[in-house]
Order: sequence, then structure tokens, then C-alpha cells
Amino acid sequence: MATFPLNPHFHQHQALSPTLQINERVQQLWAKGQTVYHFGFGESRFPVQPRVLAALQSNAQRKEYLPVQGLPALREVIASYYGRFLPTPISPQQVIIAPGSKAMLFALLMALDGDLLLPTPSWVSYAPQAKLLAKPVYFIPASVVDGYTLTIENLHKTAQYTGSTSKILIINSPNNPTGRMLTSDFLQDLAAYCRQNGILVISDEIYGRVVDGHSPHISLAQYYPEGTIILGGLSKHLSLGGWRLGQAILPATMTGLMPVLVSIASEIWTSASTPVQYAALEAYSGHPEIEAYITDCARLHGLRTQHIWSWLVELGILCAQPHGAFYMMPNFDRWRERLAERDVTTSAELAHFLLDEYQLALLPGSAFAVPATELSLRLATSFVDMETDEKAEAMLATWQAQPDEAIMTSHHPVTQKAIEQFQKLIVELEG
Repeated sequence: MATFPLNPHFHQHQALSPTLQINERVQQLWAKGQTVYHFGFGESRFPVQPRVLAALQSNAQRKEYLPVQGLPALREVIASYYGRFLPTPISPQQVIIAPGSKAMLFALLMALDGDLLLPTPSWVSYAPQAKLLAKPVYFIPASVVDGYTLTIENLHKTAQYTGSTSKILIINSPNNPTGRMLTSDFLQDLAAYCRQNGILVISDEIYGRVVDGHSPHISLAQYYPEGTIILGGLSKHLSLGGWRLGQAILPATMTGLMPVLVSIASEIWTSASTPVQYAALEAYSGHPEIEAYITDCARLHGLRTQHIWSWLVELGILCAQPHGAFYMMPNFDRWRERLAERDVTTSAELAHFLLDEYQLALLPGSAFAVPATELSLRLATSFVDMETDEKAEAMLATWQAQPDEAIMTSHHPVTQKAIEQFQKLIVELEG
């Protein structure tokens, strides 16, 4: 029988994304009737906002191909939408639409020359995408003690080691996996450093509207518009991950980049889904009902996340306070010796241990480029007590009827049981 070889470069990178892998694993365990507390997958679970749903339904018959760069009316609406948050006007010519921000990021990394700089920790797909393109990746170190804070000092040290004079930095705020946000003061310092050193920044702002109210989201483009590419999409603040619609907003001065991206898009995805693009006209309309929905979902995400975070800290677990998205990154180094007695010496082993022994599904920090021996895990709060569409719809309806913190005790039985599992873990490690 004839054998047909695979491309050896891609053969080395055939693993499923860790976030998708843990979700499929949990779904399999649930299908067998097993109890699992699902903190492994970040998916905003709330129901589709009615006006947006109606817009998709009314455009379901549309089947024509749209322009590769995206529906012109949608690019205009997105430009106006982002213009509300940025100090300089956005032109529709700066906007390109893709089937998800993930595809958009891959196209950007394909189009741009230069080595990639990534903060530690980083979202699971940044580095693998770069490696699929044979683009060098350099991780910026950070300390678990200060919550993996990105610093200009560590960025500068890392930038010195790169082999190319062209450099691309990806930032993500609010951040997956830590839930932390970059402050205005830091962003101004970062803008000054990147401007001085000619570093292009891809600012992944997919969680930009999922903030808990303690701090506002601020885009680096406010301070570095000429060198910041903004990534965004519908998946997080509107709970539309499966609709697969994302976009990039390019700097007005980078006129040569758009034709390259359009060329790449024309050969890979042709255009994003036509009905979804028309529905996105409503999603980005700024209608008061949609904005109220976004606010309600963000507040509920924040309340749930802060509740779990406060319990972890109460148990003595080191964990920086999140301020956006629906993630946090608890660390268990404090119990390193006791865990080693149970043959747990890496974050991957710790994740397996918690799933097997305590039914707690989390992702290892090593999946996010944290050193394997640091016992940090990524915890997502978006699934617990909203495992089904019906439970998620009831949760939001309850909050909208009476937005009160009491919802954490009255409507979160799974969360409470999960916290009890963490309590059991710590008692046994301390014993």
C-alpha cells in the first residue's frame, strides 16, 4: 500500500488546542454520567440577545458571497462603534472582517514580518499559530508572586535576544488566562517604549467589554494608534463564540497591510458568513437594549468570578485578583512538598490530579507558557451552574429581574459544591 507523507513541519504541531481538549474531555465524562466541575473552558454561556437573534433569522436566506474585506456597511458600523472608545476617528477602510478573531490573528502573523514577543502567561493559541508559520517566539518572563505582571523591564530584556530587527508584541487585556487588565499608566509607558523601539503591537481586545466594573478597559491604541492593531469580535461580550465573526482594526498609517490581508483572506476564507455579517450590523449598532444586555452579562460574569476568587484567597491559595473576562490563575506552589508526595510536580500533573481525585477540571499553566514546574492552573468561571443553555438562560433572567449578589447563594449550587471540593483539597494538603 502506498504511503503519502505529511508535511514534517506541521506533523510536529498536530495537538488539539488545550482549551478545546479539556472541553471535549469534560463533555465525554458528563455523557458517562460522571460529576465534573467544569473550570476548564472559557465560553460565555448566556442566550443570544433577542435583537441580534432576530437579525440573524431575518437574514438567514442571504447566501451571496460578500467582499473579502467584509460587508461595507458592517465595516462602517464597526468603525463608528470603536470610534466611541478611541480618541481618533476610525475609517471603514481600516477594518477587515474574518470568521473569528483567531483566523484574523493567523492571517496577521502570516502577513507581518518579525519575531513574536509574548507575555507570560499567554493564551494557548498565540505561540502555536506562530510556530505553524515558522515565526520565532520569545516569551517575556513574569513572576507568579506578583500575579504574572508584564513589565517594561522584562519586555526590554527579552527584546534584546530576538534575532530580527522587526518585532511584534501581542497583548491581551482583559487577559486570558489571568483575568487581569493593563492599567492606563502602564499602557502609556508601553506605548512610549514600543514607539521608541519600533515594535508593532497586536492588541487582542476580545474581552474588552467583559469587565467587572472595578476598572475600565483601555486600549493601547489610545496612546499608540500608529503601531497598534486591534483584534475583536462577537464571541465574548455577546456570547456568540460559535457564530465565528471577528475583526481587525489596522492603524491608519499602515496602508500596505490591508491589501496583503485581503489577499490572504481571499485564498483561505473568501469571506465571513453572510447571514452573520448582516446580523452583526445589529450587534454593533449600539442599541440600548443590546448595550444593557452587554452590561448585565459583564456584571454577572464579574460577580461569579469575584465570588470564586475570594473563596480561593480565603483558602490561602495565591491568586491575583481578576478584573475582567472570566478567568483567574491560582497557584499551588505553597503545597509543593505535599503534592510531590502524591507524584505531582508539574502543573499538568496537578490538573490531572484535581480532575481524577476532586472532579475539578482546570487547565495547566504550562498550556499558557508558564514554566511546567510552577503549580499554576487556569480557572474559567463561565461554565459552572450554566452547563446547559436552559440553565444559562435562567441565570441571566434571574439577574435581570433582580440584580443582587444574593444570586450567588440562591442560584449557584454547583459553584458551592466546587468550592467545597477546593476546601477538601486544601484540608488534605494541610493535614
